[in-house]
Amino acid sequence: MTVHIHPAIDAGSPPADADFAGGTLTCHCTTDPVTVRIGSQVAHNHACGCTKCWKPDGALFAQIAVVSRENVAVTANEQKLQVTDDSATIRRHACQVCGVHMYGRIENTAHAFYGLDFVHTELSKETGWAPPGFAAFVSSIIEAGADPAKMGEVRAHLESIGLPPYDVLSPVLMDAIATHTAKASGKLYQGA
Repeated sequence: MTVHIHPAIDAGSPPADADFAGGTLTCHCTTDPVTVRIGSQVAHNHACGCTKCWKPDGALFAQIAVVSRENVAVTANEQKLQVTDDSATIRRHACQVCGVHMYGRIENTAHAFYGLDFVHTELSKETGWAPPGFAAFVSSIIEAGADPAKMGEVRAHLESIGLPPYDVLSPVLMDAIATHTAKASGKLYQGA
């Protein structure tokens, strides 16, 4: 079986450009596309298997990264954007015409990732973005219809292309969530 993770990942990801200052994301509409300017490099780019993230047709995973929300600006056709699920932790702003998710935002100020927006760098023509570094929520692709019997092959392929597979987020991000929770509960000194 040939495993196809995501078109931008299967093609191989060039390394990040140390001087990269961002770029423009464009939805798939051929007329009046939504554009979003990202004003900096992204962090924690990864393949995501969750059922909420937008995936191109035929992809098992989304490719998603985070960037500070102050570096995200809709630059054209904002009226076409609609939140896909108002009750979700990450409010994904998608084009109502083509369905592409342009950015996701956490509005809960108490959330560990508040202030970070989630973006799909493959929607940019610019090169130099930080490449994916891991795969998250790998088991969740089963919920989207992937064959459970093929999960060993999927994980092996992810490993072979340098994306350690996790069934949650990467250890660094899980530690960030746990640290935020411990500080908020008073179990961990705020200065730590």
